[in-house]
Amino acid sequence: MADIAAPHQFGNILLGGRGGTNPGQLRINPVGFYWRKIGGGKEVEVPKNEISSLSWTRVPKGYQLGVKLKAGQDVKFNGFREQDMTSLSTYITVNMGIAPEDKPLAISGRNWGDAVLEGNSLAFTVGGKHAFDVSIPDVAQTQMQGKNEVVLEFHVDDTTGANEKDTLMELSFHIPSTNTSYVGDEEHPPAQVFREKILSMADVGPSGAEAIALFEDVHILTPRGRYNVELHSSFLRLQGQANDFKIQYNSVVRLFILPKSNQPHTFVVITLDPPIRKGQTFYPHIVLQFPSEEIAECALSMNEELLNTKYKDRLQPSYKDLSHDVFSQILRGLSGAKVTRPGKFRSSQDGYCVRASLKAEEGTLYPLEKSFFFLPKPPTLILHEEIEYLEFERHGAAGTSSISSHYFDLLIRLKSEQEHQFRNIQRNEYHNLFNFISSKSLKIMNLGDAQGTSGVAAALEGSDDDGVDPHLNRIRSERESGAAGLGAEDSDEEDEDFVAEKDDAGSPTDESGGEDADGSDDAEADSEEDRPAKKDKKKKETMLPKPAAKKRRKEKDNEDGSKKKKRRKKDPNAPKRALSAFMRFQLAERKRMKEDGDQPSMAFQEVSKSIGEKWKRMSATEKEPYEAETRVDQERYKKQMIGYKSGGGQVEADVEESEGSDDDE
Repeated sequence: MADIAAPHQFGNILLGGRGGTNPGQLRINPVGFYWRKIGGGKEVEVPKNEISSLSWTRVPKGYQLGVKLKAGQDVKFNGFREQDMTSLSTYITVNMGIAPEDKPLAISGRNWGDAVLEGNSLAFTVGGKHAFDVSIPDVAQTQMQGKNEVVLEFHVDDTTGANEKDTLMELSFHIPSTNTSYVGDEEHPPAQVFREKILSMADVGPSGAEAIALFEDVHILTPRGRYNVELHSSFLRLQGQANDFKIQYNSVVRLFILPKSNQPHTFVVITLDPPIRKGQTFYPHIVLQFPSEEIAECALSMNEELLNTKYKDRLQPSYKDLSHDVFSQILRGLSGAKVTRPGKFRSSQDGYCVRASLKAEEGTLYPLEKSFFFLPKPPTLILHEEIEYLEFERHGAAGTSSISSHYFDLLIRLKSEQEHQFRNIQRNEYHNLFNFISSKSLKIMNLGDAQGTSGVAAALEGSDDDGVDPHLNRIRSERESGAAGLGAEDSDEEDEDFVAEKDDAGSPTDESGGEDADGSDDAEADSEEDRPAKKDKKKKETMLPKPAAKKRRKEKDNEDGSKKKKRRKKDPNAPKRALSAFMRFQLAERKRMKEDGDQPSMAFQEVSKSIGEKWKRMSATEKEPYEAETRVDQERYKKQMIGYKSGGGQVEADVEESEGSDDDE
């Protein structure tokens, strides 16, 4: 047997309003109505206890469900089929105790009827049938033309018309002196009585009228400028030197209060749907910035009766608190919008966000409980439910500076196939981001099944970067060996980024390939006019990055065939060379730093530089233990080499790297 209280869901229901219609998803359950715009954004929630009445109206291409509220604006849902109307009427009557009534639509074309004020709306009927209705809070001004005509002017909302070409701006009513619904006298004709009733219900007044609350000289980042922010009963106004925006509260979707890291400022973001428009630029988010420690006092310009009725439990007569909290509390009470603050995420510096770059702009990325928000520009809100997967990527590519190894990128791909790549995130933020994303059960693409693997190396193994990353190699070797430097003891070469003084026993072989094998100077054979050209060409090559210059020399050698660079192929059976005194000190120092917890918080180059400077400052007495170990190791190496050679083994074999010739040099 079917559950009669099971929710009803509809996938393509239009929300009607003065700004046009928006498609969305509607969910009806015993506690009320919940509508959400397709693709995210605007949400409308109507609890059962706020509903005054429901009605069905036949409209083009379907049926309209009108929801009349006890206070505030009415809500209209369009796009129902005839079979939906029958089943929903029974469901709503049983579960909500409200029986929807049929409201036939007047289609005669006549414009003579009755104007009835019901709640916050003005309904116009023709022959007892509904023709249209108007929301009184949308009225911005009323005027009398003669004794019998009343003109209603509607708010010029900067968000209305962002998606629609046409919108209602003015409506005129003719009320004859014989009207019996609005009885007056000789000094107050029926039209004047009708206008006064509209004035008592509408938010009417000129642009300079006193606001309920005023915040002066507020720094707004998008749209950029200094504005005076006026909060009225049904709209807010941004007044700047060059721009002026008027925004209805029904366009406010949500408020975000996000403190900045290591800076004494706090973002307050007003999310709009539809957005405001300046020229051809749309602004779905208004980003305001307040000093975090500033105290503000504000007394509302509102009569006590209205405060205790319409705004009971939503507003207070006066406020004294941090400026961003005072602003958000008043705006929330007037608009009814929900407020979002930072959740459980904490960065490595105990902040609520991480520094990142989006496109060409630097900013901060806030991982919130249900979304990611990048600020200040371009303000980018990404809901968790819109994300298809996330991917951690190594920053930079082969041949780039080693500084880039301290950063990584975060790619977020949406179900709509749109991608957002947040670059230049510091490596020490990886663990916090990884743990937070994992706790939200979001898919991390490049980890595959290894969701439980921790560490930067595990997240970045799937990179396309083929270059050598000493920082990543160090992490991998430490995880495998469990002790710092164990991988270095098995290698005959030092880290490529490490530069320090070398002892004779530990000096690496110079394989730069800059001279011929016989050490001759080819410059003596060149003519005088050829020397400047060769000098300029050599200078150009040295200005290139190391990998690029090395590749250039290799290509040149292969072209003229006169030089065949040789690489050394090591015999795996050969004895291991002795480590220098400095290398022994370096390995011991890295192990100590790891045990003390200093190394993970320092960059690889900083660790190497610190060890090199410490070695220089050491006296001969302090260096003696390491040099003694080196002398013993050198004796071991000499003895093993004698035995190795006498056994007929070959220490090293030369192999030609270049191709195209089979002749030996």
